[in-house]
Amino acid sequence: MKRWLLLLCLTLLPLLVACGEAEPASVDEIPDEASQAQLTERLNKGVPMDIESLLADVFYKLDTVVSDSAEANIYATRQFTLDELVDEVASAMPPKEISEKYNNQQMLIYPNHFVTFKQSEEEDQVILMEVAPDRFVRNNYSPNYLNHFFAFAMLNRMLSADNWAENKRNTCSAGSCYGGYTTGTKSFGGDVVTNRTNRGMFSTRGGGPSAGK
Repeated sequence: MKRWLLLLCLTLLPLLVACGEAEPASVDEIPDEASQAQLTERLNKGVPMDIESLLADVFYKLDTVVSDSAEANIYATRQFTLDELVDEVASAMPPKEISEKYNNQQMLIYPNHFVTFKQSEEEDQVILMEVAPDRFVRNNYSPNYLNHFFAFAMLNRMLSADNWAENKRNTCSAGSCYGGYTTGTKSFGGDVVTNRTNRGMFSTRGGGPSAGK
């Protein structure tokens, strides 16, 4: 009897493990938000410590991506177009640098953070905001991806690293590097993977399901 129970447990174990794993993030998880006017008011209210605090106070956190060295948070909204959101965020907290648009994406550089605004491939009415600290960018991002937004000389200066772009390109040539976030997947370039344990968080000032439209 014990032998049959052991065999049954061993047979069911892979299924139980698979069921326990979190599914990749989807924009379907975004709850009802406050109106665009209300979110804009929140963006312009108060004096947050940094750009991470500002976006965390206003928008739904959809996902977090992690590597051995650092993590980056992903926020999402349906209430703005890409141009509208970049303009409102840059007005509420002016960045050090702002890129041109590339492939429905745009990037702002702040002290200690790179913020990528991106139209979701899953639903074009959703704008994703990836807030990545310098350490995450320095250790994971592909220079070729970032070069769509900024010159290598500027990236080296912003990351306070001489020849970062050239050195990282050599590293990336030996294997994949991170090229930005997308929903529907658990693993990305390099050793970057999704971490779903702390998703779906609003701060006390964020627009949660009860905020209405």
